[in-house]
Amino acid sequence: MKISGKVVVYNHDNVSTDQIIPGQYGYIQDMKEMAEHALEGADRTLRDRLRTVGSIFVAGNNFGCGSSREFAVIVLIESGVKAVVVKSAARIWYRNAVNLGLPVLFCPTLPDSIAEGAEVEIDLEKGTVLNVTTGAVHQGEPPSEFIIGMYKEGGIKPLMRKKALERSQKKERAGD
Repeated sequence: MKISGKVVVYNHDNVSTDQIIPGQYGYIQDMKEMAEHALEGADRTLRDRLRTVGSIFVAGNNFGCGSSREFAVIVLIESGVKAVVVKSAARIWYRNAVNLGLPVLFCPTLPDSIAEGAEVEIDLEKGTVLNVTTGAVHQGEPPSEFIIGMYKEGGIKPLMRKKALERSQKKERAGD
């Protein structure tokens, strides 16, 4: 599974879910409207940079720490983020990202060695990030085949629907 785009770099550690989507916006029901406040708690320029610069978000260690709110993943997706590349992520935020189909790659050399706006190609199976702009290849930790399968289906719910449909069809064929 390959993902291409330009990077928005936020070279900071410990970006919390409260910074990704401040709690004061938790009352908003429309996720697109809520996404208008994405990353506002970290840097008010990030949302606009995601719109104008790129769709691959790159940050440091312990991304998504704090509370377990799924909104902290949903607002990134609704903001046009195609993938997140971080040194490390909080476990619950990472699991929410997997469940909701937002690809995450752990890469120890980013964000330290990539410029904002660089064109990249992420190969999830290999765990690599190719900086198309410079030709540099950064080796990350590839997700398991199971997680890549969830990403390909768009998250856990679409994957489970597909499996349930396949089982149902198999039963129907067996009953004929």
